[in-house]
Amino acid sequence: MTLAREVVERLRATGLTVATGESLTGGLLSAALVDVPGSSLAVRGGVLAYATDVKARVLGVDDELLDTGGPVQAEVARQLARGAARLLGADCGVGTTGVAGPGPADGHGAGTVYLAVTLAEEVRTRRLLLAGTRPAVRRASVTAALALLSGLLADREQLGRRVRSPQ
Repeated sequence: MTLAREVVERLRATGLTVATGESLTGGLLSAALVDVPGSSLAVRGGVLAYATDVKARVLGVDDELLDTGGPVQAEVARQLARGAARLLGADCGVGTTGVAGPGPADGHGAGTVYLAVTLAEEVRTRRLLLAGTRPAVRRASVTAALALLSGLLADREQLGRRVRSPQ
């Protein structure tokens, strides 16, 4: 089973939905999710916010944060995830930002990636330092984002089982 299929099945089984706020992955994450049959029951949509001003104007990433630290940081990924979920009415949000390469950008080396996933008040972030070509960095970022979301959903399922199990 592919990781995207696993995520979609977990979402469907729990009745949850997801939205993406993508920068460096440029829509690849959304594409991976909607490639799964039946994903229309779980995927609300995605926003490709490649330009810094779009991150702020569309997804609500804090202008001051972007001005002082640039678009490649964990807090930007968090705000992309939260903004996508809020804008598209999803339970979960996924945000991706970073430098795919081939060279450095915004003071960060190629392969520097920040990911975030949200569900209710929980937020998980991950920083990656990837090597490889631009397409390889983007693909690896999608895989890592799916794994991060899958882990959050699995933990939520386990918590639900513990809460419902007899004492």
